[in-house]
Amino acid sequence: MSATATIQNETFQNLLNDLNIPHYIPSANAQALLNVNARFIKDIKINTGNVLNNSQHLNRKEALLLALAVAINEKYDLLKESFTGLAKEAGTTDEEIAEITACTSLMNTNNIFYRFRHFMGKDFYNNQPAGIKMSIMMNPVLGKEFFELVSLVVSSINGCEMCVTSHEQSVLQHGSSESRVFEAVKLGAVIKGLISVLA
Repeated sequence: MSATATIQNETFQNLLNDLNIPHYIPSANAQALLNVNARFIKDIKINTGNVLNNSQHLNRKEALLLALAVAINEKYDLLKESFTGLAKEAGTTDEEIAEITACTSLMNTNNIFYRFRHFMGKDFYNNQPAGIKMSIMMNPVLGKEFFELVSLVVSSINGCEMCVTSHEQSVLQHGSSESRVFEAVKLGAVIKGLISVLA
């Protein structure tokens, strides 16, 4: 093994240690990168570290909860468990974890429904009552602004234009900033990319 290969494997192992999954068995995608000592491994580690630890507009707990929402959305149990544990270390309660799960589930429901309405653009569908119970949005334990931010990130990943637009406006109306929105969506994108390698 060359010196470069050793560095690349150490970089990958350091990433796994940061994510608290040191005994991870590489997927075919991860192994493909490791086999050729791909420079992208370093990019993944840097990008992941930056969004989880170095945000100017998200604290560590918020970053981990957003990452957890992405892991739940992508049905990737390994990172779901990892981010749950790390979020609890950062002071997250069981009730807050449950709310992230509920919010992600609700957004999957809404993203499909409102994307359909948007795609069809027909008055009949648009004028029908949605009939989807959303009481969780009224008084979230994580606060309205952060609940809307999680909703925005999940909706961005799921590609619902109507939901993205609506939640971005709501986040700003609840006192957030475009810089915070930008960093949250970037975090979602980076964790989604991480999952595509690890899973």
